[in-house]
Amino acid sequence: MAKFRTLDDIGDVRGKRVLVRADLNVPMQAGKVSDDTRLRAAQPTIAELADKGAIVLVLSHFGRPKGESAEFSLSPISSALAKVLGRTVGFVTECKGPAAEQAVSLMAAGEIAVLENTRFEAGEEKNDPALVAAIAKLGDLYVNDAFSAAHRAHASTEGLAHVLPAYAGRSMQAELEHLEAALGEPERPVAAVVGGAKVSSKLDVLNNLVGKVDHLIIGGGMANTFLAAKGVDVGKSLCEHDLKDVAIGILAKADAARCTVHLPYDVVVAKEFKANAANHTVNVHEVAADEMILDVGPAAVEALSDALKTCRTLVWNGPLGAFELEPFDAATVALARTAAALTEAGSLVSVAGGGDTVAALNHAGVAESFSFVSTAGGAFLEWMEGKALPGVEALRA
Repeated sequence: MAKFRTLDDIGDVRGKRVLVRADLNVPMQAGKVSDDTRLRAAQPTIAELADKGAIVLVLSHFGRPKGESAEFSLSPISSALAKVLGRTVGFVTECKGPAAEQAVSLMAAGEIAVLENTRFEAGEEKNDPALVAAIAKLGDLYVNDAFSAAHRAHASTEGLAHVLPAYAGRSMQAELEHLEAALGEPERPVAAVVGGAKVSSKLDVLNNLVGKVDHLIIGGGMANTFLAAKGVDVGKSLCEHDLKDVAIGILAKADAARCTVHLPYDVVVAKEFKANAANHTVNVHEVAADEMILDVGPAAVEALSDALKTCRTLVWNGPLGAFELEPFDAATVALARTAAALTEAGSLVSVAGGGDTVAALNHAGVAESFSFVSTAGGAFLEWMEGKALPGVEALRA
């Protein structure tokens, strides 16, 4: 694995001002944080630095404000972070400038403060060198602990790493180590589950994976496009018929790379897209013109489970069927539980990510049993596409 500087390389931080880029972009309801997952992810790094005597200054964006706006202030989130940390967290009303410099100058070793939303500054998303320099005046060191924002070359996610000594926080470190174990230098055989509605949204993912994995399991609406490309009549299923040639190209590339592509051969069909719609299981060649494929069938799931049992590593992104509608969650739940059991038995390293994936694994009750579940969304997808992430590249030793 390419070496990244981590907190283990940072040395003595007592009395030093450490700018920590966290992801505090959390969901809110009625002015309160409704899901503190990202706050809990930031806790180990912030607490470790504070315990070592650093002055911890937390940077983050929140929402998509158009300039300064009370609605997008990080002030209420700083209070929620204090509860997660179990210690006092101050709030600084700016993320740069004289007022921020004055507030930081009054902080003592071991104290923590959240700086105001970086996206209140016009130069944040432009990675403006002037803004980078202004924020950097507040700190002696920079720690990036927000993998979820690492695909963006913004002032607070990438620019600061070039003007201050830069390190990966514990959450970022864990993410990088697990992703490296999944696709960097994985134990083989490697399987990937890629699901979702459209092939068009996962083209780069599929093209990257066929050259890296031994088994590619395609589910969701995108499997219908591949089935149609192979001459299967998928009825009124969600299908990108205009991408048939692209699908054939991906299958050919997989064949050349000796990657086995798994498409369903039995499917669950219904005439309506709704929960508990009347449904039955058919061979893929028996889908009626007025039916739509809403899940992978039980025979195919059993075969996929058998394939997973031969593998040592699994990367998962996207559900196999319309998992948000019962009973069309059955295939996703069944295969996820197989992967979880294999992981707990020590025979499989399982890494999953993406919004729908996290929801699906939580629905199946197995998220805690996977080796690692990333909540990074866009950054996780770009990593699966094989793209360099600016916020990560800036941390290389």
